[in-house]
Amino acid sequence: MKVIVIGCGRLGAELSYNLFKRGHEVSVIDNIPASFNNLPADFQGRLNEGEALCQDVLHRAGIENADAVAAVTNSDPLNAVAAYVAKTIYKVPNVLARNYDPHSRELFEYFGLQTVSSTSWGAQRMEELIFHSDIRTVFSAGNGEVELYEVVINDLWDGKTFDELIDCEDCLPVSLTRAGRAIIPTRQTIIRSGDVALISATFEGIENLRRRLRNVDKQEA
Repeated sequence: MKVIVIGCGRLGAELSYNLFKRGHEVSVIDNIPASFNNLPADFQGRLNEGEALCQDVLHRAGIENADAVAAVTNSDPLNAVAAYVAKTIYKVPNVLARNYDPHSRELFEYFGLQTVSSTSWGAQRMEELIFHSDIRTVFSAGNGEVELYEVVINDLWDGKTFDELIDCEDCLPVSLTRAGRAIIPTRQTIIRSGDVALISATFEGIENLRRRLRNVDKQEA
């Protein structure tokens, strides 16, 4: 793939180098020459000094033939506009934008951009690790609005159904693994102690499930 990375800070440099190591053609844009020093010495992609919204800079970076563009500077307005230009004017098929400040999310949503917010996702993930080590996150979609959680069924829920375990619309059973064999369950599927369930849920939905698990624990204690 031919990928353009706009912004060569820590995130941009890490992304560019990872893509390069995977064999992709990477072209990096940054208006500060010293930023390219963030790249490892063996990086062999193209370096383009200049403003990301300058047509000449975009042409030098190969925007017309790009398969993907990632705008990952620490400026939300720049990321949003650069990504929007790549998507609408140059018709790049895969465009991503970094959201640096969560308060600016509406700007990206207005432009209809695929956005990654490391701040929002990171804060939510740390909160889960601090307070909720009982349920493990195994996949995060978007910026963490919906995640896939791994839940090991304990003795207290043995013989009950998913419908009894999951009492909200923001949680859905995705798979159930028992003795190494996985199935796609329904809400009427009976769960057993030691089963590993994968549950898709919003943050509010998984909080509801955690409360139910804690409440049953207290009732049985």
